[in-house]
Amino acid sequence: MIITHAEIRDLARLTQFRIDAAEWLAALGSDQWSTPFPSEHIAQSILSGEVFVVRESADADDIAATITLDGAADPLLWTPQERQDKALYVHKLTVDRKFAGLDLGNRLLDWAGDRAARHGAQWLRLDAWTSNIRLQQYYTERGFQHVRTVHDPEVGGSGWVAQRPAAPAEHGLDDQAVE
Repeated sequence: MIITHAEIRDLARLTQFRIDAAEWLAALGSDQWSTPFPSEHIAQSILSGEVFVVRESADADDIAATITLDGAADPLLWTPQERQDKALYVHKLTVDRKFAGLDLGNRLLDWAGDRAARHGAQWLRLDAWTSNIRLQQYYTERGFQHVRTVHDPEVGGSGWVAQRPAAPAEHGLDDQAVE
């Protein structure tokens, strides 16, 4: 499997990822991602070089997984002191259900932590849906420490914040994302 930067041609597929994930989560009883995410925001992140996709090979059309990784700390979630730390932030980590069971989510988190370390960051951070206990447990089992849960209407449902130290890692992905 390879990981590379997403391209604008991937926008429709990435938008569908969000819809598919919301439907899957709804079947599990979660309202996570039930509000459509504006595709223009995804497009801007793609153009900024923050969206990455995993494919089975360089010539594969379909996307197995996606992750957005950036340095933008949400001021509603992270304190002014925390925002001073060098950190990268994980957003929209999604694995196509056809590729479930291949440990892609964990491999992407390790890739993100490795990339963060290579960029001199101290932390890999993320936020998760406040009511999705299963997802929170998934992250804590992968070394993330819960920092706080923010209950603010402006945050929406994603107020559970966590971090783990950025560190080199074996992730098994062929990293073709140009730095």
